[in-house]
Amino acid sequence: MNLFTSFEQRSLTLRNRIVVAPMCQYSATDGVPHDWHLVHLGSRAVGGAAAVVAEATAVSPEGRISPGDTGIWNDAQVAAWKPITAFIRGQHAVAGVQLAHAGRKASAQRPWEGGGPLAAGQGDWPTVAPSAIPFDQGWHTPQALDDAGLRKVVDDFRAAARRALAAGFQLVEVHAAHGYLLHQFLSPLSNHRTDAYGGSFENRTRLVREVLAAVREVWPDTLPLWLRVSATDWAPESEGVHGWSVEESVRLAREVKSLGVDLIDVSSGGVVPHVKIPVGPGYQVPFAARIRREAEIATGAVGLITESAQAAGIIEKGEADLVLIARESLRDPYFPRRAAQELGVSLVAPVQYQRAW
Repeated sequence: MNLFTSFEQRSLTLRNRIVVAPMCQYSATDGVPHDWHLVHLGSRAVGGAAAVVAEATAVSPEGRISPGDTGIWNDAQVAAWKPITAFIRGQHAVAGVQLAHAGRKASAQRPWEGGGPLAAGQGDWPTVAPSAIPFDQGWHTPQALDDAGLRKVVDDFRAAARRALAAGFQLVEVHAAHGYLLHQFLSPLSNHRTDAYGGSFENRTRLVREVLAAVREVWPDTLPLWLRVSATDWAPESEGVHGWSVEESVRLAREVKSLGVDLIDVSSGGVVPHVKIPVGPGYQVPFAARIRREAEIATGAVGLITESAQAAGIIEKGEADLVLIARESLRDPYFPRRAAQELGVSLVAPVQYQRAW
């Protein structure tokens, strides 16, 4: 197994083990992607990635992180996604999308505008969460979801998956990481509920399991379903409360296999601010390796993977089945082609570019 061997999941064959990770562009209008998204995602398909996963795409208006987030809650958005997915597929890459709901981290500014919560009267909207606990000092207090709100979240993910298929996507990833809504339910740091959705591991994972089951109801058996998790909250125990842990991530990965999940995309952190994260090259790879080994499920590694030899080593050592390239892909859309050259592998370039390769 090496970086440039193919990878099969259900009816899809990925041409290598390099995937462009979902990265928010904060550049949509009313959730509708446009030319920026076509060029951004399309150029990375041209660059040789096996799959290109579109950014965290909101399943509802209130589920957006910022006013610039892409969405997939209406037909206009589906229509706008279609030429983008067609171009990606036309470059022999798999078109994927990450379905997301930001929960208490919604109604925020774009990063280049400060990234904090939108002020009242500046286009803000009410936010929801498992419990009425703000993300940080100065953030809006979310409304704790009631039974009707919980059902709406599940229904929104189901409808989004149905629209993703209509839009031409070939894989969907459910976002349960980085402190967004589903992760907020998983972590005791943000979930203080005492009902069937809080307390025990079974209860805190209930909404994630319900969402995955709903998505799989409408997502074809022939196409893959991925789940992104934050393997750990990186938060020390506080007043007897611990954060979500890698042990719980392994347990969740074991359980969601029966719900039709094909791969765990392993990241970390995000549910609480001001934690110390030992950031360094490949710092999250051990989590992907452990989940792959102990849960016996395919995993994707992500996090400061920037060099071809580094990416190749992760695959060769069996630490993950795929490497997901994020910021390095922003710096170099042709990372897969550069990696192939450095590793002595020949990739076929688009005919328009062959004279350069």
